[in-house]
Amino acid sequence: MAPLRTIAGRVGPRVMAIASQQTRGMATEKQIFNQINSTKNITKITSSMKMVSAAKLKGDETRLAAAIPFNKWTYEVCPEPQLVEDATYEELPKKVLIVPFTSEKGLCGGVNSFISRATRDMVKKLSDQGKEADIVVIGDKGRGQMRRTVADSILRSATEVTSPGSYALASALTSELIAAGAGEYDAVVMIYNSYVNAAVYKQMYKVIPALTVEGDEGSVLDTYDFDSDKMESMADLYEFMLSSQVFHCFMDGAAAEQSARMTAMENATKNANEMIDKLTLQYNRARQARITTELIEIISGASALDD
Repeated sequence: MAPLRTIAGRVGPRVMAIASQQTRGMATEKQIFNQINSTKNITKITSSMKMVSAAKLKGDETRLAAAIPFNKWTYEVCPEPQLVEDATYEELPKKVLIVPFTSEKGLCGGVNSFISRATRDMVKKLSDQGKEADIVVIGDKGRGQMRRTVADSILRSATEVTSPGSYALASALTSELIAAGAGEYDAVVMIYNSYVNAAVYKQMYKVIPALTVEGDEGSVLDTYDFDSDKMESMADLYEFMLSSQVFHCFMDGAAAEQSARMTAMENATKNANEMIDKLTLQYNRARQARITTELIEIISGASALDD
C-alpha cells in the first residue's frame, strides 16, 4: 500500500484545492449540465426563428417587387432616394418633417439602431444649419430609442404597425402624417432601411417636397389643365404621393427587417453552439475532477485502514 499512500500524498492536496475552488467560484457539475440543456433549447428557438424569417422574407420580397413599380411614378416629382451615410442634408428646405421607419419587434440586428442614429444625426445637422425638424416615428422600437435622444422633436408616433403591410395600412399611416401637419412643412423626409439582398441592407432617405399650386417657376405640373379645382386636386395628389412613398418605404423596410432577423438568428444559433461546446468541455473537466476526488478518497481510506 506504500505506492497508494505516496500517490494520495502527492495528488490529494491538488485535487482538494481544485474541489474547493470549484465550490467557491466555479459552477457545479449540475449547474453546468443545466446550462447546457438551456443553451440547447435556445438553439432550437433561434434556428426555428431563422427558418420562419426565411419564409417571411420570401413573401416580403414578392410584395417589395410589386411596390417598386407602383411607386415609380413619384420620382417624376420627387428626388431619387439617397444614402444616409455621409449625407450633409444641405439640399433640404428650411422646415422638414422627418419620418423614420422602424420595426415593432426586436431580435433583428441593428435595423432599428441604424435608423435611430440616422435620425439623430439628421436632426443635429439640420439644427446646425439653422433649419427646423420635427419627427413622426413609425414603429415601437424606434419610439423607445428616440425618446432618449430626440424626445423634444417627436410630435407623435404610430405603433402596432405589423407586417405584412398593405396599401390600406400605408393610407392609415399617411392620415397620421397629414394629422401631424405634413402639409405645413416644406418637405417630408422618410428614413428607412432599403433591402439589397438577404445579407445586405442600406439606410436611405427620400425627400417629398410640398406641391405648390401657383404657376411660378417652383411649381409642379403647371403645364397641365385640371377639370376640378387645381388646389384641391394638388392636395389629393400630394396625399396620394405620400401614401405611395409610405407604402414603398414600409415594404422595403419589412424585407430588410426579415433579412436582418434571419442573419441575427443564424449568428445566435452559431454562438449558442459554440457555447455548448465550451460548457461541455467545462462539464467534462468538472466530472473528471469529481471522479478523481472520489478515487483519492477511496485510496486515502484504504491507506488509513492499512495503517
